[in-house]
Amino acid sequence: MIESSLFRSVLGAWPTGVCVITSRDADGRRHGMVVGSFSSISLDPPLVGFFPDKRSSTWPKIAPTGRFCVNVLGADQLELCKRFAGRAEDKFAELAHGHTPSGQPLLEDAIAWIDCRIERVEDIGDHLLVVGEVESLDRREDGTPLLFFRGQYHDVAGLPGV
Repeated sequence: MIESSLFRSVLGAWPTGVCVITSRDADGRRHGMVVGSFSSISLDPPLVGFFPDKRSSTWPKIAPTGRFCVNVLGADQLELCKRFAGRAEDKFAELAHGHTPSGQPLLEDAIAWIDCRIERVEDIGDHLLVVGEVESLDRREDGTPLLFFRGQYHDVAGLPGV
């Protein structure tokens, strides 16, 4: 049996980008959650995926909308990351944001965004795999990503060079 603390520590040696998954429900309420487990899945058709914890309090609010937007956070957006990692009732309170073509919340200054339709959700261990079909996307020409590595947030400049 593998200890969960060792498993977490070893996988923490793999740096990941940090994204906020956002969505707007039928009543216009906005929802968002931080994920570090985001990935490209397929180019044809264009598919992406992320893995929310089954215990997430936000995923059950996003799932019924059938849509989500991946907001890739920049290195200067740590406070925004902390906001969406918390349990505040309205994480969007007094927060500047726009909308994707499908109407999903788009976080201002995200370095990239990907607007998706939920294609499928698979039950995998203590998480879910959410697969989204990409309908539109864009990126900024500037900015560096916010990274999570060995239990801490970093920017590219803060990591050792090669």
